Amino acid sequence: MNAPRVIKVPDVGEGIAEVELVAWHVKAGDTVAEDQALADVMTDKASVEIPSPVAGRVLALGGEVGQMMAVGTELIRIEPAVAAPTRRARPDAAPVAAPVSAPAPVSAPAPAPAPATAAAPATARAPLPAAAATPAAGAGPADRPIASPALRRRAWELGIDLKDVAASGTAGRIVQADLDAHVAAHGAGTAAGAAPVRPEGPRYAERHDEKAVPVIGLRRRIALQMQAAKRHIPHFSYVEEVDVTELELTRAALNTRFAAERGRLTLLPLLMRALVLAVREFPQVNARFDDEAGVITRYGAVHIGIATDTRHGLLVPVLRHAESCTPWALAAELTRLADAARAGRATRAELSGSTITISSLGALGGIVSTPVINRPEVAIVAVNRIVERPVMQGGAAVARKTMNLSSSFDHRVVDGIDAARFVQAVRALLEAPALLLAE
Repeated sequence: MNAPRVIKVPDVGEGIAEVELVAWHVKAGDTVAEDQALADVMTDKASVEIPSPVAGRVLALGGEVGQMMAVGTELIRIEPAVAAPTRRARPDAAPVAAPVSAPAPVSAPAPAPAPATAAAPATARAPLPAAAATPAAGAGPADRPIASPALRRRAWELGIDLKDVAASGTAGRIVQADLDAHVAAHGAGTAAGAAPVRPEGPRYAERHDEKAVPVIGLRRRIALQMQAAKRHIPHFSYVEEVDVTELELTRAALNTRFAAERGRLTLLPLLMRALVLAVREFPQVNARFDDEAGVITRYGAVHIGIATDTRHGLLVPVLRHAESCTPWALAAELTRLADAARAGRATRAELSGSTITISSLGALGGIVSTPVINRPEVAIVAVNRIVERPVMQGGAAVARKTMNLSSSFDHRVVDGIDAARFVQAVRALLEAPALLLAE
């Protein structure tokens, strides 16, 4: 047998010290080919696939899904494949036992041998049946039965002490089937917590299923980012109504005239253009705040993050140098980035470096939202749905299309009055769309 090959967590660059193991593509005992995918790891921005540098057989896995692993630690151990001639054996050759010194798999270390005097018949080591292996009380620490909150609630309603219920789950855990069996055998209890009398007549089926969903991979990254943003940033939210009647008429006219040669415009490219023009007057909102160093960096370039829903979770691809783009160039790049994010093809560079973010939930409805700032940025603007409603103009009710802009700002960096003035500047540009095309 060839000496085992240890594959370590690689250095994925950009100063990354640790990664999260998000998926295994192999298991112990599998035969792998050279360059075959072994595992996926997640950095703070992207998922990286780790290929096998050799062909061979997997001896042991060095971690579990969801585990944080430092660069340079053991990821997997593989026995390299031997050359074909050395693998041939005479038909009458007896099997050769593996050397005693062969390293034990990382994920399943061999137990220490028992003293010779403690030897017992094989039957003594057979696992006990679930009911015998687990105390009837299903007791955990301090004799408290192990059960889910939903099951405890149901037992309380039935007036049943869980210490009287035989457990069949792993590690003495009481499951719903155990409680059902207890009720079938002994009936409901009569304790003070007994379930209320239910009305007679047909009922819908009760559900007692549960599903534990590990928070790993991109979902963990999103959770950590949102938690850090809310913990560190004192959010200040401001909502303003915008009359987009003229903007929608202008957009329709531009699409009629230029769609064939320049592509169609949606609302977002026009909003991006409005942001570009507004931050010239309010540069404090197009910034990033390093709160550890105590430094605010204001940017002349406008790199707009676009919150994008994907099957993997929320991603924020970045449209760079929006200040240099026409509305049609913004529309084309917006489509390209959204497609790349949803297909999982967005690069690290395309998912980082934004200076201000746009979130759009308008297509799903809703009139107000309170968006969370994409830290370390200091501002985010959210688009809500467009509605047509009567508005009083000159003493008469007229139909107008309106939309709310819901914005959040880092109150450590942006004063409330400046935040309000910035949103009003964006509103003025959207309500006079000719200004968006004046340059």
